[in-house]
Amino acid sequence: MLEGRNDTWESPIIRTEQISGRQRYQLLTSLVVPRPIGWISSFSKNGIANLAPFSYFAALADTPMLVGVSIGRRDGEPKDTLRNIRDTGAFCVNVVTEPQLVAMNESSGDYPPDVDEFEVAGLPMERASLVAAPYVGDCPAVLECRLFREVELGSAANRLILGEALAVRLRPELRRVPGTCHVDVESLKPVGRLFGDSYTLLRDIRSIPRPRIG
Repeated sequence: MLEGRNDTWESPIIRTEQISGRQRYQLLTSLVVPRPIGWISSFSKNGIANLAPFSYFAALADTPMLVGVSIGRRDGEPKDTLRNIRDTGAFCVNVVTEPQLVAMNESSGDYPPDVDEFEVAGLPMERASLVAAPYVGDCPAVLECRLFREVELGSAANRLILGEALAVRLRPELRRVPGTCHVDVESLKPVGRLFGDSYTLLRDIRSIPRPRIG
């Protein structure tokens, strides 16, 4: 257990093997912030649409274009998203933006496998062009992904899913930084995950040129 007052630490060093899994989760998710949200959409093998957000999510490589999402278990069983990806080999990553924050939160509930979270959250569903997966129809940026690899994470209940983005869907309201393929972040308005019920929105942006060596 962590000792000390509610708002202070008894020791500056916390040995992670000496605290509970819940405490490790609380430390990790409040220190590795803000985190991008992988709002993952998929079909079950029976064609039921599924939509769920994951904040253990990251960009991994550009060639091939890979993203990774760590998916846990629920009541000892794979979550619907993981089972669907295993069954179909496909999913989409919908970039969560400010206008979709409330709907994203609605889709995060522990719904039964036969519930369509698109309907729960009142979101339009479209079908991807290159993979067998749905996506949020009014989402400004979507990655269409096929399963690249599933990785065990030691004794963790989570599995790391690596997806290869075969297509990127961008809505016309997103601006491009001139001369590049950078999406203008102020037009995207992304949302980042903090911890618990907290999220962060895009506000001040500070640009610092990298140092030139030699």
